This record gives sequence, structure tokens and C-alpha cells, in this order.
Amino acid sequence: MPSGQGRNPRDHNINMKGRKSLEITGVKQVESFDNEEFLLETEMGYLSIRGQHLQMKNLDVDEGNVSIKGRVDDLVYLDQHNGDKSKGFFGKLFK
Repeated sequence: MPSGQGRNPRDHNINMKGRKSLEITGVKQVESFDNEEFLLETEMGYLSIRGQHLQMKNLDVDEGNVSIKGRVDDLVYLDQHNGDKSKGFFGKLFK
């Protein structure tokens, strides 16, 4: 597997409670985050979470679990079928 690190693929699930709390499984890594946006690499591709007053409640890198609280406005998967995933991702974010 090119993603290396010897891990088995995990299920990727998102549980949202009232737009105020997210629990996400199948997270490979947290690319970046601030109080308005999180970028996560998941088993199903890159996931952008936008909102207000976003905070990471829990991060378990070994298990691939992330919990986020705050007002969630937008959840978007960023397709990476263009070959160079960095350009595709940043091109979509900074249009």
C-alpha cells in the first residue's frame, strides 16, 4: 500500500450531533486546522470542514479518530483524481 505505515484500512464514518459536534473515524492525518476550517485526510479522501469556533476535542492518531466541536457550516470531500493532489486541493480551496 502506498500510504505505507503498515496500517489496515479503517472504516470512515462521520457522526454529527446538531451541527455542534462531529465524531470522525478513518482519519489518516490532520493536515491543518484553525477555528474556521479543518482539513483531514481520511480513508475516503480529503475532507474539509468549515464553520465557526471550531475546536478539536479529541485526537487519536493511532485509531484514526477525531472529535470536533463548534458550529459546522460545511462538509466537503475534495476529489483528488487530477494526479497531483496538492495542486488539486489548494486550487479548489483558494479559487
